[in-house]
Amino acid sequence: MPRSQNSQPELERRLVAMVRSSEGLMSALVAVRSLGLGSWCIGAGAVRSLVWDTLHGFDKPSALEDVDVVYFDDAADAPHQEARLESRLRSLLPALKWEVTNQATVHHWFADHLGQIVPALGSLEEGVATWPEFATCVGVNLDTEDSIGVVAPHGLEDLFDLRVRHNPLRASVSTYQQRIESKRFGARWPLLSIDAG
Repeated sequence: MPRSQNSQPELERRLVAMVRSSEGLMSALVAVRSLGLGSWCIGAGAVRSLVWDTLHGFDKPSALEDVDVVYFDDAADAPHQEARLESRLRSLLPALKWEVTNQATVHHWFADHLGQIVPALGSLEEGVATWPEFATCVGVNLDTEDSIGVVAPHGLEDLFDLRVRHNPLRASVSTYQQRIESKRFGARWPLLSIDAG
């Protein structure tokens, strides 16, 4: 697959157009916007699948396993706040499986669930930058003027070039490889170029 010749602003315009054309993702963005969070985005699979489905010319969008909502609030009581936010989103759009994560407290999750000590993140963008594949490190949000914002700390080239590469910032090679297999990237999107890790 040739590398994208488009500039970052052009890729952002293309992404925004794809998001606007997705009734499901736009509805999800409106729902999350209603929570009044300061710094947030819907990211990962919801965005990645939309772009890859479009670039593959699929008539029917891929089913979403979940909708990943990430935000940054270093003053929040994360577990309780995350549960409250998920509950509010379920009441607005019950057909979607919501997963809400405060990036300001992810380091506690790593310590409690994986026994790993990792540094605290300083912003939403820092959190998005740690996701396991560079093509997945992308999020979108919606402001009160209905403008779509793009959070892409590593750029959009991998996403639009249909290239899957391991992002070593937090995920191990084995975690990356397990994700490639469990998410069936190659079977679902045959035009992808997938690095072994």
